[in-house]
Amino acid sequence: MGVPKFYRWISERYPCLSEVVKEHQIPEFDNLYLDMNGIIHQCSHPNDEDVHFRISEEKIFADIFHYLEVLFRIIKPRKVFFMAVDGVAPRAKMNQQRGRRFRSAKEAEEKIKKALEKGEVLPTEARFDSNCITPGTDFMAKLQEQLKYFVHNKLSTDKSWQGVNVYLSGHETPGEGEHKIMEFIRSETVKPGHNPNTRHCLYGLDADLIMLGLTSHEPHFSLLREEVRFGGKKSQKRITAPEETTFHLLHLSLMREYIDYEFSELRNKISFEYNLERIIDDWVLMGFLVGNDFIPHLPHLHINHDALPLLYRTYISVLPNLGGYLNENGHLNLAHFEKYLEKLSDFDREHFSEVFVDLKWFESKVGNKYLNEAAGLAAEEAGVKDMKKSKSADDSLCLATLDEVRDSHKEDGEDDDMFETEFRQYKRTYYMTKMDVEVVSDEFLANQAKCYVEGIQWILHYYYHGVQSWSWYYPYHYAPFLSDVRNLSSLTLAFDLGKPFMPFQQLLGVLPSASKDLLPQCYQHLMTSPGSPIVEYYPQDFKTDLNGKQQEWEAVVLIPFIDEKCLLAAMEPYTLKLTPPEKARNRHTECAVYCFDKELDNVYNSPLPQLFPNIVHCHVRQTPVPMDAWRVSLDHVVHKADRGALYFCGFPTLQHIRHKFYKKKTGVMVFQQSSRGENMLLEILASQELEQMEDVAALVLGKSLFVNWPHLMEARVVAVSNGEIKFSLEEPSQVLYLGDTPPPTKVTHLTDKEQKEWVKEVQGLSEHFSKRKGIVINETDVVVYAQLLTGRKYVIVQSGKVHLEKQFAKQVLPFPYQTIVKDIKAFDSSLARFKTLEELFPPGTVVFMVGNPYYSAMGDVQDSSDVINEGRVRVVFSVPCEPQLDALMQNQHKYSVKYSPGYVLASRLGIISYLVSRFSGSIFIGRGSKKNPHGEQKANVGLNLKFNKKNEEVPGYTKRTEKEWLYSAAVEELLAEYLERFSELFDFVARNSHDDVFYEDDIWPGEDENGAERVQEIQGWLKNHPVSSCSRASCDLQILDTGIVEKIEEELEKTKRENICNMCLCLQPLEQQHGVVPDPDAEYHLFDRVVNVRESFSVPLGLRGTIIGIKGGKSVNPTLGM
Repeated sequence: MGVPKFYRWISERYPCLSEVVKEHQIPEFDNLYLDMNGIIHQCSHPNDEDVHFRISEEKIFADIFHYLEVLFRIIKPRKVFFMAVDGVAPRAKMNQQRGRRFRSAKEAEEKIKKALEKGEVLPTEARFDSNCITPGTDFMAKLQEQLKYFVHNKLSTDKSWQGVNVYLSGHETPGEGEHKIMEFIRSETVKPGHNPNTRHCLYGLDADLIMLGLTSHEPHFSLLREEVRFGGKKSQKRITAPEETTFHLLHLSLMREYIDYEFSELRNKISFEYNLERIIDDWVLMGFLVGNDFIPHLPHLHINHDALPLLYRTYISVLPNLGGYLNENGHLNLAHFEKYLEKLSDFDREHFSEVFVDLKWFESKVGNKYLNEAAGLAAEEAGVKDMKKSKSADDSLCLATLDEVRDSHKEDGEDDDMFETEFRQYKRTYYMTKMDVEVVSDEFLANQAKCYVEGIQWILHYYYHGVQSWSWYYPYHYAPFLSDVRNLSSLTLAFDLGKPFMPFQQLLGVLPSASKDLLPQCYQHLMTSPGSPIVEYYPQDFKTDLNGKQQEWEAVVLIPFIDEKCLLAAMEPYTLKLTPPEKARNRHTECAVYCFDKELDNVYNSPLPQLFPNIVHCHVRQTPVPMDAWRVSLDHVVHKADRGALYFCGFPTLQHIRHKFYKKKTGVMVFQQSSRGENMLLEILASQELEQMEDVAALVLGKSLFVNWPHLMEARVVAVSNGEIKFSLEEPSQVLYLGDTPPPTKVTHLTDKEQKEWVKEVQGLSEHFSKRKGIVINETDVVVYAQLLTGRKYVIVQSGKVHLEKQFAKQVLPFPYQTIVKDIKAFDSSLARFKTLEELFPPGTVVFMVGNPYYSAMGDVQDSSDVINEGRVRVVFSVPCEPQLDALMQNQHKYSVKYSPGYVLASRLGIISYLVSRFSGSIFIGRGSKKNPHGEQKANVGLNLKFNKKNEEVPGYTKRTEKEWLYSAAVEELLAEYLERFSELFDFVARNSHDDVFYEDDIWPGEDENGAERVQEIQGWLKNHPVSSCSRASCDLQILDTGIVEKIEEELEKTKRENICNMCLCLQPLEQQHGVVPDPDAEYHLFDRVVNVRESFSVPLGLRGTIIGIKGGKSVNPTLGM
């Protein structure tokens, strides 16, 4: 469903919905679900714009494994990890899949053709055909085996996985990935012992996951997805490394409350019970009217033209007269839905009225009424163009004008008759041209209405109860007008469940002929042979129709719908020719649940032993899950969610602070851009009690409370100030003062300078809340200064007892007093806790030394019964011989890259320094000449070795200082070769140094000179040069040169020494302590040796390394565990 538009629209409408994932502030989740296809696509073809990109299957599998590991490590699920790959889809979805695959094959072909026309030399290896990410292909069969291996390996070797049930529903299990996940969730919620406070996290890129999550009515449900950036260039390479990716959590707990606010005025308007769960169900239904994957969007109803506010206002106006809701637990109330559509259909007339005004003018000019189809089509197209142009509030869809349009028509009977006549003709033209019908009869319109409503009901069943018909599909490329969806209440909507396609049947149903090699050999000719009975379903060329949309990916792909009977009949004679491996791929199988079982111990053979080793000791129990095990009955009713008074940390809520809400256009920043539509603003109401500074200080100093509403985070208050006086703790420490006794406090009066800084600080806080969150905090009288909670650490208390103590960041941050929350009961994790040193440090436990001697050494705990009561444990440490780096540090200049200013290179090359600076960056050449440019297309022929705006350099080539750019000898060699090959370009740029863009015909003006060919020649040379693959780095990054790194790489010999050490100097890598800085006093510098003290991290526990780069010159992220 127009995914980015819907996601962006709700993010702008409800600004607090999403938050950036910060590792030590992630909520505790019970279940993590992955919609796997997004990961598979991201790891296999990250940039479809690059026709030179090639990747091996082995690299794809390794990248997928890595992505899964990182997502698991970010969320750390406690109970369930569910990986769902798309299986065979319902027929209703296959039509959309077919359109996508035909379009992607055509786009790939066009990109390759353009590259060849430019003279680019493409790799000889075959490109990765993303259409192979379809059930039944050889690639998917291999991936399934790799995923099974991955699950067995992680459960057998990774402690953090061993308490979790891992579900793998692969491509052989029918159903879309996200819907298989929802089937599981629904089946869990109907179990008698289901915990209503189960915390769910669903990863995926599709906006319909928001709908799916809300249909569960679970109160603690969040969506994890990569950061979305809008307005970027299509050619920009997508970041594929998960460590470099910014992730967002979208909280459906907040979404539920925002929906409640959106429709809050209904509380006093309806005569029946106001039920938020039913309001949410109706909200989901309304979302289907503006776009989904199963039926076309309604004419002219577009998200970016304020369609959703129109739907909501219509709902608010109609619901009080209905006596009930539209969507009753996934069952459409046809009588209520008909009345809603009847009111909504006024929009059709309002939209046509814009066209009608133009027609009246046209008639006055030509003296002839619009009564023919051609004029009708022209008017329709004009109407669509008008829709595209409408940006102002006056042009937005507005309910208030709908009735006015009708009233104005009724003032003049003749105009009214003419309007209705032209309106009917307008719609008739739409059906005749779009749907290729000759007669638009009442029977045709009635069938259109039935098909559309049948589609809505099928979708509701799909989202609430699972597939109710595998074979049903919407048989048109276009939807009817709202005003033609009538007479619904008497319809009978019934579905025949049927059976899903077999994998090879779906492949023939969705693949274009360009991807025929993905099919078994015996079927391939059916796509291309002139004598094939189904060859008509695989056109080599086809049209697309934007149909009012703006982006090409939104266009309707006009290819014929496949006739199921013809398809199966054509395949049947050749099915016997399938080879045994092909027959094995062409089947449906159940998914399985895997769990760690230490009693089991066997060898698991790797399906790719040259890349992944066999699992010598596999401790995994596999249990199949029958395919219908998770189906729920159609009369299943989701009960009202109840969050209760207990606050679950990390799941934001709009409760706890008194506020009012309203909608207003304020340009809240969302996705690095000002929002364009209305924002739901939250305005904090002033406290009714005027608290004195002394009282505030006594109330919060040294206490733990929650800041950053509504994304509440626990913090420890160290100071408060009103801009004149500041109360602060005398000694900064980690201590919390829990009793009534006030902590030692010092009072200071702010200087004039400090008072001015306080005012600026308050202004910044107020602007942050309003511009980033859509929260109006009003006047701030008191600022609270606090340290955020980063984790918990075990500390020894007395006679061998230990307890978890909260650890707070060193950094002190300001928060407006009116935005903090005190005295709420927060859920405390049920994680296993250790109470004694014996429990914390049993023999065999891996620990690290954070004291002297042997700082950072890894060791194993021994039997410590004789010393443990003294608060000590016995440890055998492995003390490696560290490399002696002092001499290398003193002589690093011998191995470092030498950099020189631009004028030095220029003098050696015999050119002006301006050319060094210009050619090392970007140089754009346009088509045609400066006086007569041909289009806006420009080619960049610069070396792209420095980026001023992004503050980036290319290590080994360029370096930025405070004063100037410096260049290495490699740049000099590169410029010398460039100058030798294309000296005329250097000469022209030198003569026209004031220009930003240069033009082909000006640089190569001769009749025998072909500028376009020369530009292609330059681009080809640059693309084939190793410099084109060099990576950029921030100019703030301190990094050692490659030569020095090579010198550091030495083999270490390890020795062991037995020692007894104090418990407080031992660090155990525990899950409860993630986020805690191993050594808070440590500083990090280049050449420092470090060790990883985290389990289940990107590198093995205990692996040592050398710091070769520090971003910003500051200490590394304390949560890295070094």
